[in-house]
Amino acid sequence: MTEHQQWKRIRERLELKLPVRVMGRESPDFEWVEITRLTNVTPFGAGFTLKRPTEKGRLLHMTIPMPRQLRVFDHVEDQYKVWALVRYVRNLTQDVGKPLFEVGVAFIGKKPPLSYETDPTRRYDIAQTPSPSIGLTSDMVNPLPQSDQRTSTELNIAVDILLEVLDEKNETSQTEHTVTENLSNKGATIFTTLEVPIGRFVRIRSEQYQLTMFAVVRSKTTGVDGVTRLHLDFIDKEWPLV
Repeated sequence: MTEHQQWKRIRERLELKLPVRVMGRESPDFEWVEITRLTNVTPFGAGFTLKRPTEKGRLLHMTIPMPRQLRVFDHVEDQYKVWALVRYVRNLTQDVGKPLFEVGVAFIGKKPPLSYETDPTRRYDIAQTPSPSIGLTSDMVNPLPQSDQRTSTELNIAVDILLEVLDEKNETSQTEHTVTENLSNKGATIFTTLEVPIGRFVRIRSEQYQLTMFAVVRSKTTGVDGVTRLHLDFIDKEWPLV
């Protein structure tokens, strides 16, 4: 087998059901850890499932008992500790049972970008073409602009919803019955009395629409009425406006 054929083969996704420890930080003061299993892996990325939400562009830290021939660094360590950029998320749950998300990531190296250290809520995108020999590195990704601007039209629609905040064990820690101030296919602005930091993921339920979906807190504002608003982006589906 030629060197080119060997390299092409090692780049192919292998269905290795390896255990993996995944750590995510949703805000400077909140992080979670979940133990799951890979569904496939290459030297440059992996697929797996999570019971809690994440979004495209977030960074996750992974600890894997990776075969040494698939590693780009730390070939003598027992565990392969690598930062990963979320490239794909899909909710596998059909509004019943416990949530399960299919996630695909690209490995970006041993350390995260410097901007992550100051703001773990940042999202990133690939800025340079990955090297064919080492894949992505942290200096090949750039942070995306911090913005809650949406391309879809927001409508002044008041919908009763149940807001649920999840703790580090993926259990509901806070709930609030509230109402939307405006709504679009991509997101919503809701009134709240809860302290939910920017970057946190929440679950919202609507009996009227028979809908359960996940969202991320993109920003917070306080109106002239003194009431706090959470500006949410939906991450797993669109709101079915007609």
